[in-house]
Amino acid sequence: MSAALETGSASATIHLYIDADACPVKDEAYRVAARYGLMTTVVANAYINVPRDPLIERVVVPAGLDVADDWIAERARPGAIVITADIPLAARCVKAGANAIAPNGRAFTEASIGEVLATRNLMDGLRSAGQVTGGPKPFSPRDRSAFLSALDLAIVRLKRAGMG
Repeated sequence: MSAALETGSASATIHLYIDADACPVKDEAYRVAARYGLMTTVVANAYINVPRDPLIERVVVPAGLDVADDWIAERARPGAIVITADIPLAARCVKAGANAIAPNGRAFTEASIGEVLATRNLMDGLRSAGQVTGGPKPFSPRDRSAFLSALDLAIVRLKRAGMG
């Protein structure tokens, strides 16, 4: 692993981080990253297969609450794109200047993350109280398409801003 990756130092390159434990769009992210030549780090708390590619790094973190999230958040910076469905992780990444995208294509931004986090916390509280029993809607082909568009848009914007 390079020193820049290990320390999470800021550089003028785009780096893709995938919160991989339950990510349904890993293969799509690999293809987009390959098209743009992006370094990609796949973070999980268990071994996960990744393509044999020098631009793809697998990081297996110890089991534990938020260990993978903490690893990613510590490296989030401008020029990073984080793929995660975890709203608190997305909030931490956006605060650090990174782009955060959900697998369904929703881009988390400084303007939206407060409301998204508040809604998540409200729903979590309602579920804990037994008020809400349903989960998220099933992942659909439309979500996959929206993700691909959002990831491509984030990369293009960063490239135009002089990254990568």
